[in-house]
Amino acid sequence: MSALLKIILIIATCFASTFLLVKFTGVLSIEQIENWLVQAKELSPIYVGTLVVLLLFADLFIAVPTLTISILSGYLLGYTYGSISALTGIVLSGVCGYSLSRYYGDTMLQILVKDEDKRNEAISIFNKHGVVMILLSRAMPILPEVSACLSGMTRLSFRKFLLAWLTNSIPYVLIASYAGSISSFDNPKPAIYAAMGISLSLWFAWFVYHQMQPKVH
Repeated sequence: MSALLKIILIIATCFASTFLLVKFTGVLSIEQIENWLVQAKELSPIYVGTLVVLLLFADLFIAVPTLTISILSGYLLGYTYGSISALTGIVLSGVCGYSLSRYYGDTMLQILVKDEDKRNEAISIFNKHGVVMILLSRAMPILPEVSACLSGMTRLSFRKFLLAWLTNSIPYVLIASYAGSISSFDNPKPAIYAAMGISLSLWFAWFVYHQMQPKVH
């Protein structure tokens, strides 16, 4: 387990560094993203949808506020087109993360964990619990990208990964986009309640899953 935790922490630190970079430089702040999307809507809804897809795809490389963008997508494009745009970006991000990590995974694992037995143990543990990690990964930032990369590195079946990623992403996007579509600047409560509800539900699911695991004495 220690080898897998080491891999997770190193990958998470790499993603966290992009979050800190974005935070301290002011690039891709929530206000800036909102302004871009509003300006894009003045030109054409197509530009809004394209920008949403690009921003959510970029989340694989530079940390962006995924939930906020999904809500804004629903607010600016309406429920149907907002959902399609957000889901497209999130799926592209996950598939790209999986594919890149699968291609370069062996080399990365050898660098991160020198001992072959520990590498094999980490791969075995993730293949056992990885699907659940993907399903519940949106409980916190960075974890979705980490789970996608780990899936590729450990060569988790692409079919399993994609099914778990879609199961993870579709309800998340549909709820966020719908909340955005019925919200307004005068009444932001649906978006706020949706954000709180999604986070609390996923954290509760993590808690239940943890309680169900056999205790090691």
